[in-house]
Amino acid sequence: MGWNGCNVEKSTSRSGSCSDAPLLQKGIKLIIVSGTTIENIAGGKIESYFAEEELKNLYLGLGRGAYNYSFKDGIPYIFKNMVPDKGEILKIHQICFEIHQTLKEKYDFDTDIVFSRPNYCKIDLMVENQRGDNLFMQEDELGCLRETLKEHGMEDGLSGLIYLAKQTGKKYGIDVAPTCDAKYLEVGVTSKSDNVNVILEKICTENNIKPEECTYWGDEYVGIEKDIFGSDSFMKTEKSQNGDFYDVSEVTGERPSGVQKIGGGVDRFLCFLHEQK
Repeated sequence: MGWNGCNVEKSTSRSGSCSDAPLLQKGIKLIIVSGTTIENIAGGKIESYFAEEELKNLYLGLGRGAYNYSFKDGIPYIFKNMVPDKGEILKIHQICFEIHQTLKEKYDFDTDIVFSRPNYCKIDLMVENQRGDNLFMQEDELGCLRETLKEHGMEDGLSGLIYLAKQTGKKYGIDVAPTCDAKYLEVGVTSKSDNVNVILEKICTENNIKPEECTYWGDEYVGIEKDIFGSDSFMKTEKSQNGDFYDVSEVTGERPSGVQKIGGGVDRFLCFLHEQK
């Protein structure tokens, strides 16, 4: 099963095994953590690729913390929903629109906003740059965005945008968790940290598994600016921090402490799965 542009996190025992369905057959737990929704993974029919017994070992943490799935009778179901209520999501919409207005009024910087996500908004910082089928961060995007921000007088770069998002959130009484992958500033109240913590709690409580016996794979760990890392860095939490973290991205740059860059993209991740015994 490919990534399809998603950020994928795989969790399995170090001493255990892993290689797609055969691993699930052995009882190894695999977790997919992504900002996307279940409809965008395997055409919304991921359960059709596995037997019912295999699905008992598969978990999905989707939507930047919003949805946490396991499978029952071969069907995915949400065992923990972290979608804000309507009042809170409308406040998030207001926060993002105010960010949009501030950037236009103070810096003449144009943005677009995607309001349709259930728990956050996406503020498009590079409206002229269309990724097409490449849904993940591209090598040249960081440099282009930095230059554009400077041209518009934003000397603090992305750290300034993150600060603006947090300060705007405080005005509305919301402690937002903004992330940025160069093209998009995403502003909401949950992140991949919530997915990881929720699913770890479930599998560690129900099974003889420790968080430090897990590995965490992704392709968006790279530092965007000093102390600001990609969305996969949010998989490193107090619960998961003693596990093994691998980045298969080819993008150059600093990673969070403890994250090993191995490159190779999706193929390298799949190779790891198939190499397990």
